[in-house]
Amino acid sequence: MRALCLFLFVFLYITIDAQVTGRVTDKNNEPLPFVNVYLKDSYRGTTTNENGYFELELPTNGTFTITFQYLGFQTQQKEVSYLSENVDINITLKAESTTLQTVLIDSEDNPANAIIRSAIADRKKNKQKIDAYTADFYSRGLWRIKNAPEKILGQDLGDLGGGLDSTRSGIVYLSETVSKIKFKAPDKFNERIIASKISGNDNGVSFNSAQEANFSFYNSTIDINAQLISPIAGNAFSYYTYELEGVFYDERGNLINKIKVNPKRDDDVVFKGTIYIVEDTWQIYGVELKTTGKSIQVPIIEELSFKQSFNFSDQDSIWVKTSQAIDFSWAFLKTKGDGRFTAVYTNYNFTPDFDKNSFSQEILSFDIKANQLDSTYWAKKRPVPLTIEEQEDYFQKDSLQTIRKSKPYLDSIDGVKNKIKITSPLFGYDWQNSSRNIRAGFTSPLFVSFNTVQGFNSSTELYFTKDLEEEQGRKYWRLFSNLNYGISDDRFRMEGGIDIKFNNFSKPFLRISGGSRVESINQTDPITKFGNTVSTLFFQSNFLKLYGRQYVEALFFRDIANGVRLGGRVSFEERVPLFNTTDFVVFPSASNNYTSNNPLRRNSPGVPSFEAHTITKLFFSTRINFDQKYYSYPDGKYNVSSEKFPQLTLTYEGGIGASVRDYNFGQINGRLIQQFDIRNKGRFGYHLKAGTFINANDIAYVDFQHFWGNQTRIGRTPNYLNQFNLLPYYKLSTNGSYAEFHTEHDFKGYILNKIPWVSSLNLSLVGGAHVLYTENNKPYSEYSIGLDNIGFGKFRFLRLDYFWPYFDGWKSSNFIIGIKFVPDL
Repeated sequence: MRALCLFLFVFLYITIDAQVTGRVTDKNNEPLPFVNVYLKDSYRGTTTNENGYFELELPTNGTFTITFQYLGFQTQQKEVSYLSENVDINITLKAESTTLQTVLIDSEDNPANAIIRSAIADRKKNKQKIDAYTADFYSRGLWRIKNAPEKILGQDLGDLGGGLDSTRSGIVYLSETVSKIKFKAPDKFNERIIASKISGNDNGVSFNSAQEANFSFYNSTIDINAQLISPIAGNAFSYYTYELEGVFYDERGNLINKIKVNPKRDDDVVFKGTIYIVEDTWQIYGVELKTTGKSIQVPIIEELSFKQSFNFSDQDSIWVKTSQAIDFSWAFLKTKGDGRFTAVYTNYNFTPDFDKNSFSQEILSFDIKANQLDSTYWAKKRPVPLTIEEQEDYFQKDSLQTIRKSKPYLDSIDGVKNKIKITSPLFGYDWQNSSRNIRAGFTSPLFVSFNTVQGFNSSTELYFTKDLEEEQGRKYWRLFSNLNYGISDDRFRMEGGIDIKFNNFSKPFLRISGGSRVESINQTDPITKFGNTVSTLFFQSNFLKLYGRQYVEALFFRDIANGVRLGGRVSFEERVPLFNTTDFVVFPSASNNYTSNNPLRRNSPGVPSFEAHTITKLFFSTRINFDQKYYSYPDGKYNVSSEKFPQLTLTYEGGIGASVRDYNFGQINGRLIQQFDIRNKGRFGYHLKAGTFINANDIAYVDFQHFWGNQTRIGRTPNYLNQFNLLPYYKLSTNGSYAEFHTEHDFKGYILNKIPWVSSLNLSLVGGAHVLYTENNKPYSEYSIGLDNIGFGKFRFLRLDYFWPYFDGWKSSNFIIGIKFVPDL
């Protein structure tokens, strides 16, 4: 039965509205993938699939000339007469015979260098020829995995949507889109997806994007996590050597130069491979280039290759990209994988009638029924035929989807997952009702932390979540409760509340909560429970200072306009000082004793840091992302922040109605944050924050502005744009005016990749500066230099920096070890 259904599926695919079909092979009858197949003198075309098959829709009945173009092979043309019946043709392409006999070899100059210089000289002119256009766009994304693990961090992976076979290998992602795109240089882009399909998910929308696939080697750099240098960039000769492998003539008589591109340093931000340049016009005829995970500083990637083919338009007198294939392979531990993203561009218009309304902040949108189109539509509109592997994946997963959405199947899966184990009370328990989108459970109480106020203490969270849409996290309500018990202070604390996310477009979020908890006096939370546990028990340094808070609170945030998020919080609080209740330590030190829980009186254990009181707290915040663009998906709005402008945040915080009158106050502050690439020179970032207090001369110490310091010598963030790494946690806390500035530049290998031997380590040099101004204090500053991307093989999660602090003179410098993959360390 399965074989019959698959046959019908394939039959439907190859017969409905198919006009010209066929297969392209070489002289050995081996299939040629991604051959350009197009109507002569037009932008109507397609490419062959991995098995060499193609399908080309003709506009009307008549006689047409079809061109078959493939890099490294002679272009061939075939005349076809179409009279309402399917035409099937098979084409054999001959390998291109390149020659150097007609090239004058200059003994003082490599002939390839002269060609590349001409291509560089005309690069901007040729780029301007395609600086505005509309086109039809088709994309297909495919991911495969081999030897997938059954669990990751204790979580079952299952069969990844039905894509894995008995060896736990197979396709885990297959999707297609058909869209219409508009582009205007330098960065205006719009894509309207009219059809979207994901294997095994009839309600899914593909995340393939024309903008993400818009790689142009006419640009100086290609952004793939790092800024890779184009072989025809202005500074390309600093990165590449070139070799003219040969020349050949295309079907129009154009002389095409085949040039081998070799990086001077393999681990630099470079490509290697072949680029084809048209003589006289110096335009790109095609590229076959690849790079590595080392070059883009993504160690899990083994290789990333680009193949682009260009067609000549007599109408516009330019060579334009008509197809692109991006292949990738990756490996991590014993698991490997590969994939391909295919793109086809057709029906170009290089004289579009754009006006001021042609582009907006919305760069991608979906037609209402984009993900509801049937196989008849796809059989007609899909320009690149599916391979047998892809056909089977669609058939298998679409069949499984019907079963896996049924209530009996969901109930059976839940029955297995919901079984209570003997270890559940210790390691946590999750319960679900998949057909009703309900989840509930509690977390493990075994994650014990230690502080000198509570001693050893344990927490567990209880939750109940109801998703109001099929996909988790888009629209839901959630009940939660956190239970905490401290052994030394013999105190049980409980808090709870409800979270509601109303939609995934303006993303309104409401939380109503209340209860009792211990909270850090430093509201930036510079030290985590785990970090404090280690420093306290093993180094007798109790950095975490706590106070007691009983509260009732309401919080609400939402987007009020594109790029503008507004929100606020109001709470009534009873706050009490807390004191140390234990002096236990694993390794006692005679020279180092616990300090009191009062940051102001470190050696006075019985003195409170503030007077117990009640207060009503107010908090209002506006976050503005200038020039924010966004994707409009059927399930929500997805923001794309601009790197051209900083993110601005304005905040007001105040206390009113305090039982201690002097504790009423107000504070206003603002911050600017921005990160951006400086071409291939690395990534620069800065963070500026300033604020001032109003009527705050004698406020409670918990309401001071505290800063993110660090006394553990461990960094736990990917960058240090929001913290000081040698500043004691409460050294410069203030209730006056303040300003802090952080800047950091990650050279992304720009310097170290040019040093022999060092380049093979794939390290990145990072420099930074951090300055803090507070009222009535001298400025504090830190300066740093460090190495990022440290590790072994594919494990690159370490960073090492050396900091020099200055505060009324140079202070003791030190190393900071950054561990980036554990944010709560």
